[in-house]
Amino acid sequence: MAQTIIGQGLTIEGEITSDDEVTVAGTVRGRLVSEGAVAVDAGAVIEADVRAGALSVAGSVTGNVTATDRVDLLAGGRLVGDVRTARITIQDGASFKGNVDMDV
Repeated sequence: MAQTIIGQGLTIEGEITSDDEVTVAGTVRGRLVSEGAVAVDAGAVIEADVRAGALSVAGSVTGNVTATDRVDLLAGGRLVGDVRTARITIQDGASFKGNVDMDV
């Protein structure tokens, strides 16, 4: 499976759609849709609604999230927005503000 990497120092504004995994190390503003997993690296910033198979957050996400499989909020990660997913984990040291709907 291919992987799309949005590198550190790169800012993308608009809508991103991918059939593969996406790793964000830079900044995304707008909307991000991926059939695969989305990983938000430490230091990365997403100011967008995210729809993905799975989401792993070590950086910062501001926006509503829909993940068909799971959302993992890692230590140091920050998520502000409503989450719709089948499963969610929030590690010690992570920050979350919003609502969770697990009826997916």
